[in-house]
Amino acid sequence: MKKIVSLAIMMLIAVMAQAQMLNPVKFSSQLKTNGTAEAEIIFSGTISSGWHVYSTGLGADGPISATFNVNKLDGVELVGKLTPRGSEISNYDKLFDMKLRYFEHSVQFVQKVKFTKPNYNISAYLEYGACNDKNCLPPTSVDFSKSGKSPATAASTSKTNTASSSDNKALLLAAASGSPEAKAALAKLKADSISKADSITSTSLSSADKTSLWKPVIGQLRQQNGNSDSNNQSWTYIFFMGFLGGLLALFTPCVWPIIPMTVSFFLKRAKDNKKKGIRDAITYGISIVVIYLALGLAVTGLFGASALNALATNAVFNILFCLLLILFAVSFFGWFEIRLPEKWGNAVDTKATSTTGLLSIFLMAFTLTLVSFSCTGPIIGFLLVDFATSGSILGPAIGMFGFALALALPFTLFAMFPSWLKSAPRSGSWMNTIKVVLGFIELAFSLKFFSVADLAYGWHILDREVFLSLWIVIFGALGLYLIGKLKFQSDEVGGDINKPMPVPCIMLGLCSLAFAIYMIPGLWGAPCKAVSAFAPPMNTQDFNLDTKEIKAQYTDYEAGMAAAKAAGKPALLDFTGFGCVNCRKMEASVWTDPQVAEKISKEYILISLFVDDKTPLSKPMIITENGQKRTLRTIGDKWSYLQRSKFGANAQPFYVPVDNEGNPLNGSYSYKEDIPDYTAFLQKGLDKYHNARQ
Repeated sequence: MKKIVSLAIMMLIAVMAQAQMLNPVKFSSQLKTNGTAEAEIIFSGTISSGWHVYSTGLGADGPISATFNVNKLDGVELVGKLTPRGSEISNYDKLFDMKLRYFEHSVQFVQKVKFTKPNYNISAYLEYGACNDKNCLPPTSVDFSKSGKSPATAASTSKTNTASSSDNKALLLAAASGSPEAKAALAKLKADSISKADSITSTSLSSADKTSLWKPVIGQLRQQNGNSDSNNQSWTYIFFMGFLGGLLALFTPCVWPIIPMTVSFFLKRAKDNKKKGIRDAITYGISIVVIYLALGLAVTGLFGASALNALATNAVFNILFCLLLILFAVSFFGWFEIRLPEKWGNAVDTKATSTTGLLSIFLMAFTLTLVSFSCTGPIIGFLLVDFATSGSILGPAIGMFGFALALALPFTLFAMFPSWLKSAPRSGSWMNTIKVVLGFIELAFSLKFFSVADLAYGWHILDREVFLSLWIVIFGALGLYLIGKLKFQSDEVGGDINKPMPVPCIMLGLCSLAFAIYMIPGLWGAPCKAVSAFAPPMNTQDFNLDTKEIKAQYTDYEAGMAAAKAAGKPALLDFTGFGCVNCRKMEASVWTDPQVAEKISKEYILISLFVDDKTPLSKPMIITENGQKRTLRTIGDKWSYLQRSKFGANAQPFYVPVDNEGNPLNGSYSYKEDIPDYTAFLQKGLDKYHNARQ
C-alpha cells in the first residue's frame, strides 16, 4: 500500500511540474562522416502530438525559424545553409500575413560541413521555435560540440565562416529588410534594446533590489494558481450545457409525447407491484444515461486527447462543423427531417418485445434514442461539436452524461409520482416553436466555426463586421418569429397559423430583437462584450472608429520594475514573443476591451518581455540551470531564463501581476480569450497590491 501511495505522489508531482514547464520537443545530434572531406551535422527531433516546429528561412517578420549558429569552428567550414528534412506543412497565417512552414511529429535539420585541417573543433548550436494551438516556447537551442581527427581534408574556400554568431544574426536580419529605412530602424531598435537592457543605474535600483527581483517565486505562484479550479469550472460548464440540451430535447415533438406512454407501460407491466414498475422506470432512465454516455466516450476514443484539443483550431474540422450545424438548422426549420433507417428501430423494438428482464428495458431505451433521432440528433450534434472543441478530453463524456440525465429524469420521476402527468403540458404547436428556435441558434453558431477556418486560411470572407451583420439578421429574424411576424411551413402542422404567439414567446422575441440592436454599433468598432467570445478578433474589422492600442511602457524587466516602484503601481509582466500567434490574439481580442485597456494602461506598469528578441546582449551571461552551465547570448535568452527560473514556466503568452519586490499578486494567466475572466484577473492583482500598502 505504501508503494502505491508513494507512486501516486510521484506521479502527482510529475504532473504538477509538467503543468508549468513544457518540453514537447526532444532533439539529438550527431556528426555523420563518410570518409570524405565533407560531413553532415544532423539534428533529429521528436515532436509531441499537437505541437509543431517551424522550418528554416521564414524571415524576420515571421515566427522563430530554425537556424544553425556558430560559437567556434576550427579546421572545418560550413557548406551551404541549414536544410530541413521531413514532411513539411505549409499554411497561410493571417496574423503574420504570410505562409508559415513547419513540421509535426518529427523533423531533421542538417548542416553540411567541410574539413580543411587534419584536426577539427566544432562548437555550435541549433536554435528553433515551437508552438501548439495555445502556447509558444521561447527560442530553444540544441548544443553541438565535437572535435577529433578529420577523415580527409579539402582546401579552404572562405575566411569568414568563423564569424561570431551574433554577427551572422545581424547580417541575416538586415538582409531580411527590404528598405534602408527598415535597416535603420532595425539598427536603432538594437541600440535602444541594448541601452534599455543594460542601463539600469544604481540610483533606480540597488544591487539588492536587482537580486530580489530575480528571486524565484515558483512556489508562491503555484499556490496562487492552485486557488483557481478552472478545469472543474470547465467541466461544470460542459455538464450544465449538456443538461440544458437534454431539457430542450425533452420538449421536442419526438420525445415529450412518448413519456406518458412509456411510464404507463411500466406501471401496467408491474400491475399490483408498484415498486417493480418504479424500479423498471429507473432502470429505463439509467439505460438512457448509459447509451448517451457511451456515445460521448466513443467520440473521445475515436479522436483521442490530442486530436480533440487540435479540433478547436483545425480549419477542415471547423468547416465540417459549420456545414453540419447548417444542416441541422434547416432540418429544424422543417425543410426535411434527419431520420435513421426505420428498420433499425423496428429491429431493436422487436428484440425488446421478445426478451425480458434488464435486457428488454435497455433495448426499449435504445429504441427511444433511435426513433427520437430526428429531434435529438441536431442537438446532440451541436453539443458534441462544442464539447469536442472545449479542450477537455472528458468533455464529450461529461456533456453527454448531462444530456442523458436531463432526458432520463422525467421517465423516472413520472413513474414515481404518476399524478404529475395530469399537470404536465400537453403536446402541441409549442414543441415546433422550440425546434425552430433551436434552428436559429444552431445557424448562428455555425458562423463561429466558419470564422475559425476563415482566420486560418486568410480568406477575409467573415471579418468581424460581416460576422456581426449576419448575427444581427439571424437574431432579428428569430425575434420576428417569436412575436409572430415570421412563419415557417412547419407551423401550419398542428395549430392555427394565425393564432397569436403566447406572451412568453413575445417577451423572448423582444429580447432577441434587442440583442440584434445591441450588436449594430459593433459594425463601427464597438467591443460588444456579449459576443466577443464568438466574433472574429477586432483586428479583422475593416472599418473601426476605436483606434486605441495598448503598448508596453517598458520592454526591460528591471527598468520597468524601477518605474513601477517610483510610480507606486504594480507591474504586469507580459512574457511574449514576436512570433507568438496567441499573444497577438490576446492583444487583439482582450486588450482592446475598454475596461481591460484602462486597467493595463492606467493602473499597471506594463512590461512586455520578448523571449525571441535576437538583439545581442552587450556581454553574454553565464548561468547555471538544472546543474548545467548555459550561455545567454541575446535579450530574448535573458527574458526566457527569467520566466523559467523565477516563475517556473516557459510558454507564451504568460501574464503575471507582481508587486514592487517581484512577488506575484495573483496566479498566472495564459491564452484564454475571455474578457470578464481577464478583467477579474487584473482586478484581483490590484486589490491585493493596494491592500498590502494600507
